[in-house]
Amino acid sequence: MTSERTSKRIRIGVQIQPEHADYTAIRRAVRGCEDLGADVIFTWDHFFPLSGDPDGRHFECWTMLAAWAESTSRAEIGTLVTCNAYRNPELLADMARTVDHISGGRLVLGIGSGWFERDFTDYGYEFGTAGARLNELAEALPRIERRMSLLNPPPVRGIPVLIGGEGEKKTLPMVARHADIWHAFADPDTLARKTKVLNRCCADIGRDPAEIERSVAVNSVELGVHGTPEELGPRLAGLGVTLFTVGVGGPDFDMGLLRSWLAWRDGYEAQFSHSCRHPTSSSQ
Repeated sequence: MTSERTSKRIRIGVQIQPEHADYTAIRRAVRGCEDLGADVIFTWDHFFPLSGDPDGRHFECWTMLAAWAESTSRAEIGTLVTCNAYRNPELLADMARTVDHISGGRLVLGIGSGWFERDFTDYGYEFGTAGARLNELAEALPRIERRMSLLNPPPVRGIPVLIGGEGEKKTLPMVARHADIWHAFADPDTLARKTKVLNRCCADIGRDPAEIERSVAVNSVELGVHGTPEELGPRLAGLGVTLFTVGVGGPDFDMGLLRSWLAWRDGYEAQFSHSCRHPTSSSQ
């Protein structure tokens, strides 16, 4: 496996999972993440907890994001990821534009096809098949882009679109065509293989794959993506990953792992800056 350090800045994200907590604790966690130096603060788009008591406390994604836009000032905020099926694409574009303005241009629009069946059935959405949900996402993305171009006022910036997933037949071609950020739930070996597929998808449509930022969830133990920042970080960075995201759940929102990744980011960036200022003789 060839390790090639990307020239893009390393960023650390955190996904605040809004389960089993009062909103005051969630707000405190979000502010704490920004104070610690997180680059991006995400939430997820579910209607019920994914762990613990399935009927425990939980809050909706986009109404929280609007509040986060007011209660933060530096970090980007976003969804990891919005379920396409829960909102009309034109409405979602308008919601994203509005939150982008409230935040002063700090929104990341993460989007995917959805997977948690209870969210669909309890709220009256058709669950269908994974393939059908992906087809609907493929149809929605151009509609979102078109509505963004018609809104008055327009977004503060070109809102970065993050697409999550690694499916080779449908998801990665969508990433190549529409995404600014690709988020993978994959171990390094799988990521290396999927990256080659994404690069081919980009070549098919004449897009430079370097335009797409690579993002990974770094504490998905069930998917084999775990390890200390010192172990996992350089390996993923060598694959082109520049956004490393830690999941933090309620009600306690333990920030220990986030602190570790932030410390690694700062040390890694300092080391890279030093090596650029003082190249070795073999690289001159």
